[in-house]
Amino acid sequence: MTRFRPPQIPGSQYITPEGARRLREELDQLWRVERPKVTQAVAEAAAQGDRSENAEYIYGKRRLREIDSRVRFLRKRLDGMVTVDQPPSDPRRVFFGAWVSLEAEDGAETCYRIVGPDEFDQAPNYLSMDSPLGRALLRKALDEEITVELPGGVRKFVIVAIHYGAPPRV
Repeated sequence: MTRFRPPQIPGSQYITPEGARRLREELDQLWRVERPKVTQAVAEAAAQGDRSENAEYIYGKRRLREIDSRVRFLRKRLDGMVTVDQPPSDPRRVFFGAWVSLEAEDGAETCYRIVGPDEFDQAPNYLSMDSPLGRALLRKALDEEITVELPGGVRKFVIVAIHYGAPPRV
């Protein structure tokens, strides 16, 4: 067995203004608040003497590495992001940022917002544009039927509404 790992496919570079703001706030919180606190705690633990058996020092250094790793990731990710804050030129099709209402074969209706891979966990109805359903929805029009292979099997949906801007009222 080798240590080779194939390179990860980078996620889409699009983000909503809310998602960009959330990532910048996380970066600011880590860099300006949490990292100085942990650095101070590590310095105090180091002053106590023997570092080899000092749990506060060992775990503080580990936490500093975690913070630094996340800060590097956020800075690199934010540098390459494209903030999408304008509706598309064709609002009758599904593009990034759209609220899409779908009707399943059994008549159940659900509404999703197409967002980037860095922000789909912000709300229960956010759907990553890199997910199977997200990729199937992109560039589709109103009343178009889509077939998606999901982990639970193949499902068919019909697009019943497309909305840009604030979430639609249900």
